[in-house]
Amino acid sequence: MRCLNIDLNLHMILVLFLSRTCSCSELIVPIIIKASSAEDGYKQCEHTVRHWASSSLNSEVKEDKHLLRDLLFFLHVPRTGGRTYFHCFLRKLYSSSQECPRSYDKLRVDSRKPNCRLLSTHDDYSIIYKLPKEKTSAVIILRNPVERVFSTFEFSVEVAARFLIHPNLTSVGRMARLPRPKKAGVSTLDIWPWKYLIPWMIEDLFARRDAREHRGQTYTMTNNSYDMEDILMPLHEFINEPIVRDIVHNGATFQIAGLTNNSHLAESHEVRHCVLKYPTFGKYVLEVAKKRLNDMLYVGLTENHKESASMFANVVGAQVISQLSTSRSKREIANNNDSEQSSSLPDSRMDANYQRNNTYTKVKKVSSIGKDEETNKNMTVGKLMEAYESCTSDLRNSQEERRANSLKNISPANFTKELSTFQARRHIPKVLLQKITSLNSLDMELYNYGQSIFAKQHERVMQTIVDTKRQETILIESAYINSYGSPSWKVLSLGTAGFSLLLFLFLSRRKTSKIKL
Repeated sequence: MRCLNIDLNLHMILVLFLSRTCSCSELIVPIIIKASSAEDGYKQCEHTVRHWASSSLNSEVKEDKHLLRDLLFFLHVPRTGGRTYFHCFLRKLYSSSQECPRSYDKLRVDSRKPNCRLLSTHDDYSIIYKLPKEKTSAVIILRNPVERVFSTFEFSVEVAARFLIHPNLTSVGRMARLPRPKKAGVSTLDIWPWKYLIPWMIEDLFARRDAREHRGQTYTMTNNSYDMEDILMPLHEFINEPIVRDIVHNGATFQIAGLTNNSHLAESHEVRHCVLKYPTFGKYVLEVAKKRLNDMLYVGLTENHKESASMFANVVGAQVISQLSTSRSKREIANNNDSEQSSSLPDSRMDANYQRNNTYTKVKKVSSIGKDEETNKNMTVGKLMEAYESCTSDLRNSQEERRANSLKNISPANFTKELSTFQARRHIPKVLLQKITSLNSLDMELYNYGQSIFAKQHERVMQTIVDTKRQETILIESAYINSYGSPSWKVLSLGTAGFSLLLFLFLSRRKTSKIKL
């Protein structure tokens, strides 16, 4: 009771003091209104995020996630090795005509496009709402979040350094405005998140180059490419920049949740704003991301490269091959039926005209399939892995050559494999590594969850391989027994007929001998 009286007295003294120095309307009321407004904002955000999470979790398709559906959606998280999978796996399985239009750009996908079977993009999960969700299977590759931040930093610098061949930013802008050839591939500057990160990094590199030239090219030498502030932005600055906090940190979680700044859903941006403002709501985003990850057809890990590639070939590749084989068989049957019907038509000028038009239609269908489908006509899982290994070697060499040429523009900074990037990372202070880990807490938890999915997936694939081999062994043994172990009725009949013939000849000879005597 005494404590309560003391508190009340102190409160009264404070009120009297404030009332003498200024009016309550000038000080006390604004404080109360501000606190109330902040509380209302928090509650509104909590309602928004929880409602989004609930509707997202309840709207997911609940069919057999292990079966490949009609459309394969490769959700490519940046810097996870997805480009290798796209070129060395998916393009070996699908023809170019089967790729959905404008892959890797912000898509305007028409899912009704005939033969659209593959969508590979950096767009976030929200794009699935433009697709027939019940007919779509998603696959993804995850990477250790700390390593992914390193790789994002290195790639941003590498691509931006290519533009240092220009004398100034004005020249860069002039080049960017030039019309691009229609047959040219999608530019890195058109792809999320690089369309934000690369221009920002280009400006920084030019600013640092101009500063060096202004003071006469003198700068402090260091062997650490992650801390050369005279040449490029140091890593410790990079991770704290607003654009990096907005796009890179926890990027995998936000991409799977469909909450990037590139989202296709209007309500996603409000949810994203609330989660970035109040990080405690991140638990709801993580819950949605985990659920979607668990429902995917395949989850790979960059760090488990060989096992991931083998599983992709057995989980995804085998089903794609089976699907394409089935669709080819159906198409051949349909074409044969068309041929039989057209051959039974009367031989008149009108019918001949019809046949010419029908042939033209068939040629269009065949040409739309493309010549590259013929190359995967006899594809098997074994051949797919052989093609993948050959392709990755060539792709790795071309990437390293391009990277080396680009980084010459910011020498002595270098991130090439020849100079052991991984060894250079060992010199990064532990405090900085802990900071990156902390900034990516959602991604760290999601990655750990992905590892558990990967382990279960690996166990399931190995069990399938063992069961398949066991069945093959049983079939071979059964075939052997049928051929040699238990004679068929034909063998018995031949044996009986042969025995009868020999008996007949023996009796005939015996009868002949008696006559001669």
